[in-house]
Amino acid sequence: MHRTEDLPELNRAPKAYDNPDFLHSPAARSIRILAEYLHPATQFRLEGVQNTIIFFGSARIRSPQQLQYEIEALQRHHDRVTGAERERTAERLDQLRAQSELCQYYDDAVELARMVTAWAMTLPPEKRFYICTGGGPGIMEAGNKGAYLAGGKSIGLNISIPFEQIPNPYITPELNFEFHYFFMRKFWFAYLAKAMVIFPGGLGTLDELMEILTLVQTGKIRKKMPICIYGESYWRKVINFDYMVDLGVISREDLELFHYVNSPEEAFTYLRNELTEIHHLPQ
Repeated sequence: MHRTEDLPELNRAPKAYDNPDFLHSPAARSIRILAEYLHPATQFRLEGVQNTIIFFGSARIRSPQQLQYEIEALQRHHDRVTGAERERTAERLDQLRAQSELCQYYDDAVELARMVTAWAMTLPPEKRFYICTGGGPGIMEAGNKGAYLAGGKSIGLNISIPFEQIPNPYITPELNFEFHYFFMRKFWFAYLAKAMVIFPGGLGTLDELMEILTLVQTGKIRKKMPICIYGESYWRKVINFDYMVDLGVISREDLELFHYVNSPEEAFTYLRNELTEIHHLPQ
């Protein structure tokens, strides 16, 4: 018979919810998904966030000042190099200069977010709207910056991907989230949204636009939600909705799901009027 003092001393096993190896394993995927639902839900409740206005758009659209700085820095590099590197730099310079026509959208997003936030702060707390972005640079940064300049809170729903998605500095710290699962991030975009503004962007922005339009079209989003497509000239080149109607792949009534806008003032007036009517807000 072994005496107790002769048995080896055992360390306690970590509890399952404190075990990183288990929590990051395939077996715990459902726990991680649930955490990406419960944590934002808790923070939104604590911060009094019930209604959001989503700002979608490219992470690659810079402010005019930032673009000019990058062009000048790249030009200096171009002047120092030779051969294939010089050719690559010249190509990149052409791309940056072509993007100059998009810079105004950054400033427009800042101004629109500032206007919306300043107006929302005059509303009762339970009726207030908060700017919600993807939390990264570009148009996302512009949306959070506009809310910051107005003295209001704003939300950043970031996603862990290999590039671009560094949280911008204008997000309210308590409302800065990092997601692993795209579908949970999309859930939080849609769940609290009372309106959406789509600025020019690439594949990610197209995905976000079509996701929301599909949910509204199919009635999965049952609330009435104003959708602004910002920058008509850009979007009519990228998506030919009229051609889709002509072919019968969408209905003419589907064109009423969104509204083109071309300036911060136009977008703000449309959003304020629509939201005031839908939510019976004070004039």
